[in-house]
Amino acid sequence: MSVELGERSYPVVVTGEGFQGLGEALLSVLPLTQRVVVVTNDTVWPLFAESITASIAMKGISVVPIVLPDGEQEKSMARWRDLVVQMLDLGIDRQTPVLAVGGGVVGDLAGFAAATVMRGVPFVQVPTSLLSMVDSSVGGKTAINTRHGKNLVGAFHQPRLVYVSTKALDHLPENEFRSGLGEVVKHGVLADPVLFERCRTEGSSIMRREPDIIQDLVARSIEVKAKVVAEDERESGWRAVLNLGHTVGHAIETTLMGSSNALPHGICVAIGVVAEVAWAKEQGACTQKTVTAVRDVFDGLNLPTTPPAVDVGTVLDAVRFDKKVRRGTLTIPVVEEIGRVRLVDVKLDDCPDLFHSIPGFS
Repeated sequence: MSVELGERSYPVVVTGEGFQGLGEALLSVLPLTQRVVVVTNDTVWPLFAESITASIAMKGISVVPIVLPDGEQEKSMARWRDLVVQMLDLGIDRQTPVLAVGGGVVGDLAGFAAATVMRGVPFVQVPTSLLSMVDSSVGGKTAINTRHGKNLVGAFHQPRLVYVSTKALDHLPENEFRSGLGEVVKHGVLADPVLFERCRTEGSSIMRREPDIIQDLVARSIEVKAKVVAEDERESGWRAVLNLGHTVGHAIETTLMGSSNALPHGICVAIGVVAEVAWAKEQGACTQKTVTAVRDVFDGLNLPTTPPAVDVGTVLDAVRFDKKVRRGTLTIPVVEEIGRVRLVDVKLDDCPDLFHSIPGFS
């Protein structure tokens, strides 16, 4: 499949066969490549260094890894600055691709570095977590966090290639796998009733990570996101549908960040989707049947649908720092039924209603 963006279009390879085809795929889009800089972390690289390096080296390309510490805290201004300096120290030029090998933190950080060093160098996403496969690796949004919230400093920088090996998920910890499922279900709710139904009826196979169904879920999720990105690359309109669950989810995630109750992004999104679908029902947009179906799918995948206790005031303050705020309003996806949504503008003063179904907010 591909993300259709005119001259910035790029292929997305989804395979269950490991990384042996990565070198060939890389040369197919960047045929003059002689050297790549791999940005990764010290958890992921030991798992995949041999297979990724062998595939690329087989094509006569040298691999220079930059191995960072693991963790969300690395998506910082200081780490971005250090990464850019390391790239310049390596003598990177505008023909040197940067490959992000890892999850969303690595992809966002490496992508922002690739967007800014030398005013932009080629970028390749090689996601190894379910969340990054179905969400952050496609679409060109790169960013780092600040004390004001997540992803508030960044750039749009489309990759030249996204190479997804679902076999990498064999190594993914259970909590991170479940986090990725939050975004998978979200895509089903938005635009793919077949994907949603598979999540509803095949939960046990999904949790066993059976290869065929996982590959199908990943491919379907990417297709949903790729279509939306192709219609609205820079989030000026329709792309806001991808934020389903994120107004509530990001506020909870930001509030809990750094605490003992911190939750992964995708789990916060799952909580947010349930809350925002319940809000849509209160607006008369969908039925209780839809709310129940969404909650049941997340329950079946063992994903929480409510957060731990949080300070209501702090959460609502986090909404006000949401980067999507425009002139005192947020554009919110409203679910009408599984597979169909529309967008509405909600004033910040009315945003507490989005949290109404969460215990402690009503």
